[in-house]
Amino acid sequence: MGYLSLVLHAHLPFVRHPEYEEFLEERWLFEAITECYLPLLEVFHRLEANQIPFSLTISFSPTLISMLLDPLLQERYRKYLNKSIELAQKEFQRTRSTPFQPLAKMYLSRFQRCLQQFDECKGNILNGYLQFFQKGFLELITTTATHAYLPALRHHPQAIRAQIKAGIELYKSIFPSHPPGMWLPECGYFPGLEQYLAQEKILYFFLERHGLEYATPQAIYGVYAPVYTPAGVAAFGRDAMTSEQVWSSEVGYPGDPDYREFYRDIGYDLEYDYIRPYINPDGARIHTGIKYYRITGKTNQKEIYNPQRALQKAAWHAEDFLQKVSLRLQKLQAQMSLPPLIVSPYDAELFGHWWYEGPLWLEWLFVKLHFDYPQLQAITPSQYLRHSPTLQLVQPATSSWGKNGYSEVWLNSQNAWIYRHLLQATEEMIYLCQAFPQADGELREALDQACRELFLAQSSDWPFLIHTQTAMEYAKKRLQAHIGRFFKIAKSIRENRLDAKWLQKVQYLDNIFPQISYTLFQN
Repeated sequence: MGYLSLVLHAHLPFVRHPEYEEFLEERWLFEAITECYLPLLEVFHRLEANQIPFSLTISFSPTLISMLLDPLLQERYRKYLNKSIELAQKEFQRTRSTPFQPLAKMYLSRFQRCLQQFDECKGNILNGYLQFFQKGFLELITTTATHAYLPALRHHPQAIRAQIKAGIELYKSIFPSHPPGMWLPECGYFPGLEQYLAQEKILYFFLERHGLEYATPQAIYGVYAPVYTPAGVAAFGRDAMTSEQVWSSEVGYPGDPDYREFYRDIGYDLEYDYIRPYINPDGARIHTGIKYYRITGKTNQKEIYNPQRALQKAAWHAEDFLQKVSLRLQKLQAQMSLPPLIVSPYDAELFGHWWYEGPLWLEWLFVKLHFDYPQLQAITPSQYLRHSPTLQLVQPATSSWGKNGYSEVWLNSQNAWIYRHLLQATEEMIYLCQAFPQADGELREALDQACRELFLAQSSDWPFLIHTQTAMEYAKKRLQAHIGRFFKIAKSIRENRLDAKWLQKVQYLDNIFPQISYTLFQN
């Protein structure tokens, strides 16, 4: 009947603060490992053990890969888990003879299982994903070095090439292959961007739906078949119906009353003196990951979470999803000369972190797909291109995902101020590459570090956080820090007065891409 391609984009901004004993924003990584990345691996192991085939595409961003491989963050994650286990043990005792004790036991088991998984992979959870990649269950792809929003760099080809090349180089140092596809950060696309991907032998990328709907000529099958761009790189369009069904908390599955309520956490609910050792060092209450209530409804009145009911609901929602996909494909099949394809991409962190039952839903999806839907096949983009190599040639239109679909989230009145600094720094980096085409020694180290600082400043996460006013002050500080460090390095190079001690400190703080070369900006 047709194909379904599920894509998970795993990405977090590079957050590493060795200058502090603990740092709040590092918990973004720790929570994602505990609630998303390890639970997904657990689902994959169960599917394999039960001989259930599955096919999934996962994009790992270079910033996330760098954090997952960092020894300091690995050790801090272990401490985070041990503290979570300690809290869950206390909760198991505190909730004795109450309806909450089974849930406390559930969380204790979850944290202990995560620690066991973490130990089994010797702190490197990417090894688990590599295992399923090598067995053919996963297609692994990448994105740009620091998830830079590429349309904002369109007038600086050197910057776009540098971001793409650095992302691919890091990917190839971890996974023994060339990435077949690339996730465009925020699905940000402009005509001609495919030329840069073609130069790096990327076979495909993903677009928001209007990128194909307003293509020239019009994509005759809309988002239900990929197209070839003028550079020969395939573009896959995002299906709106299945995307909204899974990510929307308003009309999608995650908002169901039986699912776990994200915002009711014991870090906020319990007495301050009791919870004090497990919240932020400055005393601010934070999420601990232990949550006892279900969504229930839109009021503050919440009922206790029932994992069994949530599991049953995840199975029902997997069935509902497959029914909707099958009906859509059945209609499309009669109208298309190509096998119809539904592409459903999501942020990976939705599965388990924001939507606690997301990994279970994914597991049910593949189980039901195997036993009940033989006419529907899960497929990766590379597999589809091999099956259907003859595609329509079009020029996609400028597009992004996010509010209104045309860069508004990443370029608006709240965050527009950052770009004059970013573009000035980009032009300075290009000048330095021209001025020093073959540097070595201390000068080479300074130029390489300038490249790191510019990359970190270019992250699309900072304008996003400023726009949403989520960790807005942190995002501003990070931008100011990286831009400030970049220009200090650049000035010291121009004036031939490098501060070796200060540079060494900055190299320690911002140690991403240890093999980076500033010459990325030369071409």
